[in-house]
Amino acid sequence: MKPRRETLDCHRLLCPMPVIRVQDKVETLSAGDELVAVCTDPGAMQDIPAWCRINGHTVLETAEHDGEYVITIRVEADK
Repeated sequence: MKPRRETLDCHRLLCPMPVIRVQDKVETLSAGDELVAVCTDPGAMQDIPAWCRINGHTVLETAEHDGEYVITIRVEADK
């Protein structure tokens, strides 16, 4: 089965909501799938990668474009 790539809209959400939304979405995905979280809270650039480190997922890319913070992660197998 080909991995999925999903986008999660986290506009106008403040800490800790972007991380909670990412966590909830990751639970619906399979190992190898990618999730692109698009946020407007700059804190997400530290919070989501920290959550990924704790939970064993991989941050593939982070970027900032016109006030949007984009974090792309790969879902890894459960620990």
